[in-house]
Amino acid sequence: MKNSYHSVHQPKCAICKKYCKTLESVREHLTGPLAKNSCALVFVSLGCELCLKVFDTTEDLIAHRCTCYLTPATCPGLEKMYVDHDVQNDMDFDDRFPKVVALNCVMVGGGSDGSLHVCARVCLIDVNENVIFHSYVKPIIPVTDYRYEKTGISEDNLVNAMPIGEVQEKVLEILYNGEESIARIRWDGGKACLLVGHGLENDLDCLRINYPEHLIRDSAKYVPLLKTNLVSNSLKYLTRTYLGYEIQSGVHDPYENCVAALRLYKRLSSYDHPSDEVLMQENNGELYEFEKRNNFDSVRVDELLKKTPDELLLISTSNFRCWCLDTGLL
Repeated sequence: MKNSYHSVHQPKCAICKKYCKTLESVREHLTGPLAKNSCALVFVSLGCELCLKVFDTTEDLIAHRCTCYLTPATCPGLEKMYVDHDVQNDMDFDDRFPKVVALNCVMVGGGSDGSLHVCARVCLIDVNENVIFHSYVKPIIPVTDYRYEKTGISEDNLVNAMPIGEVQEKVLEILYNGEESIARIRWDGGKACLLVGHGLENDLDCLRINYPEHLIRDSAKYVPLLKTNLVSNSLKYLTRTYLGYEIQSGVHDPYENCVAALRLYKRLSSYDHPSDEVLMQENNGELYEFEKRNNFDSVRVDELLKKTPDELLLISTSNFRCWCLDTGLL
């Protein structure tokens, strides 16, 4: 228990209530080649293959699948458009901009062998999947490989593209959401937005932007979405496995990638986990237990041995910040 970091925020089997490190571990437990037989028999008839929930009847399962399986998102003609939030009058902004935005950049190749990643296109959407900002980006170094089969970008797209400095200003204006205090953004976020995406470290690096880690929600680093060996999955795999549709079948569309990452974030942040207050009530109001989470060394060994698994669970915590704690922002 001390090493596993089990908590109410970690993925678990809906049948036997076993806690696992990742959703992939739960999937292996239910449908893998070495699945637990008693759980697999129930799941095959009453379980949802996407969210891994188990229902009481097949009718409930069929009704759930209608909402769980999503359809691909498209924004026709976006590749020919320049979009800026100043002209998006039809969007409902809170304090001028949304509290959650998703970002994706498209990279072309630079350097003698085309191996350097150079930002050539950027897209941001709000929580309702509306485009806030979209633009091509003028490369800071000569492009030696446009990677056309994947990017769909040619030299003509970048002739009159926006300089990287202006793009950086636009993106930061949206992310800061009117918050002028950089210190507050770094401390508790203030009015700044939560930034959602997949592999955001690469996107921010190519835009030359430093953004506080506590405001980033990256599906490539979120522990429940990792492989069983804690290596990141591709966005293509996560979308197919947890949203029920395919992306990136041809040219990589930044809008499509933004929507996929945003939908993953919404789905996992909607999980209903007990709060500390609820757990404290279940633990007879012993607040000191929560101040000692995962600090098993502070509890005498003989006291630990007397505790039940559920009591040990109360003083343990996960090794990641659960997205369900962001529910009030959606």
